[in-house]
Amino acid sequence: MKDDCIFCKLANGVFPTNSIYEDDEFKVILDMGPATKGHALILPKEHYADIYELPDDTAGRAFILAKKIAAHNTEVLKADGFNIVQNNGETAGQTVFHFHLHLIPRFKDDGQRIGWKPGKPSESELKETAELLSL
Repeated sequence: MKDDCIFCKLANGVFPTNSIYEDDEFKVILDMGPATKGHALILPKEHYADIYELPDDTAGRAFILAKKIAAHNTEVLKADGFNIVQNNGETAGQTVFHFHLHLIPRFKDDGQRIGWKPGKPSESELKETAELLSL
């Protein structure tokens, strides 16, 4: 646990939360500024600033848990859809530098938007980018 990290403190019970799930590795809490009803955060109890620091096995378990919570919350809240959002770096919208997943139930006409303006790259730009990024 990192002493100056609010999400470490929330995940480890230093501050009270509206928790909906907890195990030895993760705590899932309702977001205090929700995008929609049921918006929750998956917080690892260990501190990792972002996805780049997150161990592969922890990442796998976080997404397995996200699937479980999403299915449950969709059924209970009668959601029409679901967003799982994870930001890395300030430019990408990360405001708390402790890895976390946003679990956002979506409802028809809920007024929320999660998206981007699609670009229009040429076929040659796509090919060049694919070659650059190929593993």
